Amino acid sequence: MDHTMTKNADSIPHIIWSADALRRAEKEAADALGLTLYELMRRAGEAAFERAYEYYPENRCWLILCGHGNNGGDGYVLARLAQSRGIQVTLVALDSEKPLPEEASTAREEWLNAGGTIHAADIAWPEDITLIIDGLLGTGLQSAPRENVAELIARVNAHPAPVVALDIPSGLNAQTGTTPGAVIQAAHTITFIALKPGLLTGKARDVVGRLHHHALGLEGWLAGQTTALSRFDASQLADWLPPRRPTSHKGDHGKLVIIGGEPGTAGAIRMSGEAALRAGAGLVRVLTHRDNIAPILTARPELMVHELTSRSLEESLQWADVVAIGPGLGQGEWGKNALRQVENFRKPMVWDADALNLLAINPDKRHNRVLTPHPGEAARLLNVSAAEIESDRLHSAQRLVKRYGGVVVLKGAGTIVASDAGETGIIDAGNAGMASGGMGDVLTGIIAALLGQQLTPYDAACAGCVAHGEAADRLAARYGTRGMLATDLFSTLRRVVNPDVIDVDHD
Repeated sequence: MDHTMTKNADSIPHIIWSADALRRAEKEAADALGLTLYELMRRAGEAAFERAYEYYPENRCWLILCGHGNNGGDGYVLARLAQSRGIQVTLVALDSEKPLPEEASTAREEWLNAGGTIHAADIAWPEDITLIIDGLLGTGLQSAPRENVAELIARVNAHPAPVVALDIPSGLNAQTGTTPGAVIQAAHTITFIALKPGLLTGKARDVVGRLHHHALGLEGWLAGQTTALSRFDASQLADWLPPRRPTSHKGDHGKLVIIGGEPGTAGAIRMSGEAALRAGAGLVRVLTHRDNIAPILTARPELMVHELTSRSLEESLQWADVVAIGPGLGQGEWGKNALRQVENFRKPMVWDADALNLLAINPDKRHNRVLTPHPGEAARLLNVSAAEIESDRLHSAQRLVKRYGGVVVLKGAGTIVASDAGETGIIDAGNAGMASGGMGDVLTGIIAALLGQQLTPYDAACAGCVAHGEAADRLAARYGTRGMLATDLFSTLRRVVNPDVIDVDHD
């Protein structure tokens, strides 16, 4: 598999619209620009045809699946264009008791007038199909596809031909990224007007394939609108991480103290510490169990390692600009006492792992903290199941912020970052190789390092997640995802946090 294929196209925007807001905005935008909704449908069909033809110029036998809504309307437009270019088109449409929406009905008529044929959903497909266009279900999907549609989706997924999805793969929820039932496995998805959150989080990465975007000529109108939801990727690192002044010194780049590592978990705290150094922290002090001091110092002498006692912690809190607590902390008295001492620290903090598990037992709200839960920890923090967290990741992150304050990083495919000021970002970086032990510890160190370099908690969390994901993406592009270790990221992380460097040999 080509790992660069899972990367989204550079051209897709950084603004995301909620699925509901976009449905309302579409009509408003068309009216403002004096366009009919049919004209937008025509543009969508055209944009999708051009993109499908660009990627599959040799594939001359297309199967186009049209649902009973505007998504199907886009399919009729595309079918007409493909047929006019000499492509052999088999168009299959779902029938329904309900009449087609007006625009889709016009597109259907135009297809029939151009000599097109409409086949029933249960026909035998031609043998020589080389491309499938999915126009079955659009962004309005709320529940599992009905049985007849689910059967069609299963047939598509079992077929060897690649699939191009119109707007969204059928069966994927445009708001939450969940798949309540059968879902199309697309090779490419071209989404229209604006990005929807469900294309970037949850199950999206499994089914969207490569994501493309076309604004259908509404760019100017969209630019005048504000949304609270953003997409973050590696192209923005240079904004967060400008080059350093030649005269800067280590005290300018943050004094960090990282707390954790009960016996047997020296690895977690060592990885957090080293990640902080590699992400540019000036000085990093590690407070841990005395059994861990020698192995950590041996592995990474640049870390200042001390035994965690009430006194050493008191001194460190006075010295530090930033505190990170949790990796390998455990939930015994030793960890509890440390957390109690730390919780009133006034400067920026990162809480991870066992600090989150202890917070779930004793909840409180603070505004100077970045919390970095995975879905299991998030479930404990909200006292719900992990499945409920995953059923609406955006909403879960916002609930966490409401209850605990500060900034929350809900980790997973399409990590969500939410702040108590109402900002929300989806991180468009990272891959399946990161599903291994220690990755969260590395992220904690990176975010803490960026807080020490004067980024706001929200920016540090967003930039930290992007840098973490991008470091892993560079490794995956080189070696694949299986067998990636958390410490492997250190080699690429350095490059990622210096976006001003042009490396002729490797870029």
